[in-house]
Amino acid sequence: MSEPVSTFQNPAGIWSQAVYDVLKAQNVRLVPFVPDGGHRGLIEHCRADPEMRAVTLTTEEEGVALAAGAWVGGVRSVLLMQSSGVGNCINMLSLLKTCQMPLVTLITMRGEWGEFNPWQVPMGQATPDVLRAMGVLVQRVDDPELLPGEVDAALRLAYSTYSPVAVLLSQKLLGAKKFGGDK
Repeated sequence: MSEPVSTFQNPAGIWSQAVYDVLKAQNVRLVPFVPDGGHRGLIEHCRADPEMRAVTLTTEEEGVALAAGAWVGGVRSVLLMQSSGVGNCINMLSLLKTCQMPLVTLITMRGEWGEFNPWQVPMGQATPDVLRAMGVLVQRVDDPELLPGEVDAALRLAYSTYSPVAVLLSQKLLGAKKFGGDK
């Protein structure tokens, strides 16, 4: 069996700098993440910034807790994850609603347009509904040109209303993945 390879139509470098610039302008200082090829460029920008702390997580719900703790300590954060990790966060998301804590999460989507992995489809399709059921406001972006403005709007919404907000980065924005030998 061949290893999966990325066929990203919009490599992370096309939009990651603009999104990083929004994070800087909005005073985001903590970026917890589960490693993900779709976020690669943004993660690299955050790691290179001595004023930001990029923290590798072992599981996504740790990021929700870390972001909540950062907020209590006066630090803004943005959680980066893939849609397959949303299911891991369900219980932890209740903390945000109950305690009226802001959270912004950028979620790279799987299980939709051009997906090769059947295991990604169920959670990818359920992600928006699961987030809404847990009280998270959901924004979706298909166009890389619109992404920086959507991230800026999500940060303003979350931190002015003490609400969790998820920005879903569609698979069309990221590009599909495929197995190495497939054409």
